[in-house]
Amino acid sequence: MNAQYTHDKAIIANANSPHVKLRAINFGDCQWTSGFWAEKTQKAIDVMIPYMGDVLCGDIGHALNNFKIAAGIKEGEHQGMYWHDGDFYKFMEAKTYAYALSKDQNLLKELDEYIAIIEKAQEPDGYLQTQIQLTADADRYENRKYHEMYNTGHLLISACAHYRLTGQRNFLDLAIKHADLLYTIFFPDTKHFQRFGFNQTQIMGLVELYRSVGDKKYLLLAQKFIDRRGTYDIVHDATTVGYPIGDMVQERTPLREETEPVGHAVLALYYYAGAADVYAETGETALISALDRLWESVTEKKMYATGAVGQTHYGASVNRDMIEEGFIDDYMMPNLTAYNETCANLCNAMFSFRMLNIHGDAKYADIIELVMHNSGLSGISVEGKDYFYANPLRMIHNTRDYDAHADVTETANREGYLSCFCCPPNLVRTISNLSGWAYSIAENGVYVNLYGGNALNTQLSDGSEIKLIQDTEYPWKGLVKLTVEGCKSDAFDIALRVPGWATGATITINGEAANVDATPGTYAIINRQWRAGDVIVIDIPMEATFIEGHPRIEEVRNQVAVKRGPVVYCIESPDLPENTEILDVYVEGDVELKTVHKPEFLGGISTIEANVQLRPVPQQGMYRAMEKPQWQTHKTQFVPYFSWSNRGTAEMSVFLPVIWK
Repeated sequence: MNAQYTHDKAIIANANSPHVKLRAINFGDCQWTSGFWAEKTQKAIDVMIPYMGDVLCGDIGHALNNFKIAAGIKEGEHQGMYWHDGDFYKFMEAKTYAYALSKDQNLLKELDEYIAIIEKAQEPDGYLQTQIQLTADADRYENRKYHEMYNTGHLLISACAHYRLTGQRNFLDLAIKHADLLYTIFFPDTKHFQRFGFNQTQIMGLVELYRSVGDKKYLLLAQKFIDRRGTYDIVHDATTVGYPIGDMVQERTPLREETEPVGHAVLALYYYAGAADVYAETGETALISALDRLWESVTEKKMYATGAVGQTHYGASVNRDMIEEGFIDDYMMPNLTAYNETCANLCNAMFSFRMLNIHGDAKYADIIELVMHNSGLSGISVEGKDYFYANPLRMIHNTRDYDAHADVTETANREGYLSCFCCPPNLVRTISNLSGWAYSIAENGVYVNLYGGNALNTQLSDGSEIKLIQDTEYPWKGLVKLTVEGCKSDAFDIALRVPGWATGATITINGEAANVDATPGTYAIINRQWRAGDVIVIDIPMEATFIEGHPRIEEVRNQVAVKRGPVVYCIESPDLPENTEILDVYVEGDVELKTVHKPEFLGGISTIEANVQLRPVPQQGMYRAMEKPQWQTHKTQFVPYFSWSNRGTAEMSVFLPVIWK
């Protein structure tokens, strides 16, 4: 191993990546200290992760049992989805972040116990896939439906995080052994194996392993998985039977030629995130050009107001390939049947974080903020124990039989356990890791990406120390104060993100105007000789407002949603008169929207109070003669979308028809 790749904080994340404008901070250099994300992160450590451990390490989730059976420690059969190993690795990653933040030695001890079991389950040549090892009629890499690559990716990602944050090699060595086997099998251009890379987490994992240990073969294998896509006939063969082909798994068109995202949203966005990691190391122009096109297509033509993506559970691509849980046509944005898998929404943020570091453009951080305050966080209850897999923008209970779904991913209420358990650990690891996204390091300064009470103690690119304290009640209030606690004497940049929605933001330094443009959707870059005690204040207006969709989005024509700052709101049936259906609710276009903060309600949120108009309409028949509406005024409240379904079974809608009086 090259000496520069011994364990050192300098190798964290993309610190050595040559083709990025911004570099991630070392995890732990930023700690949430107060407010919204401090509370969510602490709940992840205190509630979410322990509860998830009870589920996955017991007989309900059965994930650890699978490893124990493969290790010969326990008798039994494999239970859970084919990708359940990967779910457990994500849980371990979340626990690793919790350890790094809390320094709780019990967490490290528990991780060591898991790793010891996994080591015994791993076969001598490095193979590790319990769904194959415990299934008599399945063999290694015979059919991609078994999701071996998905599990591999999360094994590598989790092991690299564990190595970087603990300094221990016990998990990393298992990952290296497994990746070496992967290289032996998949780097040669063998026809049987060329289509196996459809569930693309292994690309991210291989790049992370390359960054962690410096062996270029892992980067070359990651690139090989990209290069092979779209280079073969799209027909079923022995390796694909049992799972959709073509656009569903992004294999019909080579990535460098792709113009819009297709197929399964999670598979696509993990693929793009992995390709962005590869670009950060290689600088290939064709690769970043494609990723730029794809990002714009996702966010400008296929994304919901909540940052959610993956419009449908079942559908067809533009090439008429069957797709599931994925992208459909531009501007086709159903509300009631919107799928919006929690994993897909989080992947949207993960892809954007990589693009942020590559380009240094604030629009990518805007998407991260949008997802994390809305469609990402909506995947878990305020309590921290119940989950949503799908995240529609409207819920009407009398129209669908949710229990009839075979895979139970669309549910009327949050569930304590989902048999398809990919989303819960994905969300919890992202919440636990979010402080690592709050800042980035530029060539000569620091970029403030996300707002929330925190303390930063890190190094600039020249190795000098920078200490900042961020004090704010964001997202409920728009006033953010940053105090310089320590820094070098030479001039450097502090760049403040001005959100795209933030019209009228102002910036002061030590009480005086900063004389820098606070243009929405940009970073306001302030270069000066900073001194300890300097105070920067960005004041971002937080007025509640109505937003409307693009006129081509037929599902929200003549409808509006309420948004305040980064938070999208919805109306929920507990806040309506008894027996009122959500489809009876209209909103006046010029109604007063009043913000009321309620620290004891739903974990502490700001609600929006307003009058709505109720128009009960008979539901018999598809069409009827129109009569002049008889309106009933009702004073109610809108709640943040992420907080809905925490007060029992409820109907809900983000968009409401608008009327003007």
